[in-house]
Amino acid sequence: MSTVKLQALNEADVMPEPIAQFERWLAEAKATSLAEPTAMALATVGANGRPSLRMVLFKGLHNGGFCFYTNYGSRKGGELTAHPYAALTFWWDILERQVRIEGRVERVPKALSDRYFHSRPRGSQIGAYTSRQSEPLPDRAALDQRLAETERQFAGAEVPLPEWWGGFRVVPETMEFWQGRPNRVHDRLLYRQTDSAWTIERLQP
Repeated sequence: MSTVKLQALNEADVMPEPIAQFERWLAEAKATSLAEPTAMALATVGANGRPSLRMVLFKGLHNGGFCFYTNYGSRKGGELTAHPYAALTFWWDILERQVRIEGRVERVPKALSDRYFHSRPRGSQIGAYTSRQSEPLPDRAALDQRLAETERQFAGAEVPLPEWWGGFRVVPETMEFWQGRPNRVHDRLLYRQTDSAWTIERLQP
């Protein structure tokens, strides 16, 4: 795998819209030896006002939103339904780059969830259909038994998209591009959406 030489992040060199800049950086991340360049941290907030953070996989853009898939009844699914705003962070250590995204959250169309669900390996479909994500279990054996039951239930048949499973998209209102520089004097460019366009401002490191 090739790597990208670290370089300054200058206003004159970035794309005028952040999605295009993100796609450029993601392509460069995928060209490195990173194990999972599409991994992103997802932050939500609960009813008690406390944040919750976990890693999910970026599964493409839909109408300008960053998509991922989950059980709608999970902790993150419930928090996003009640408080439809989130923050995402991509971190590509080889390149010393991160991208931070904040914005509102919407469910993706069911047809899109269905198409993605049936593109997954069958074992992943069985797992998604079986799991009541975030709910307690007495032990691992109970989960393995339920997996076996689901496999028998759909033996020789297509696994249907669960009603409780699907995609969310985070529609960015701000996107920050962070490039590591020597002596921790990093480059930070913040895109902020206004009524008619995106503005770009430099932040102090």
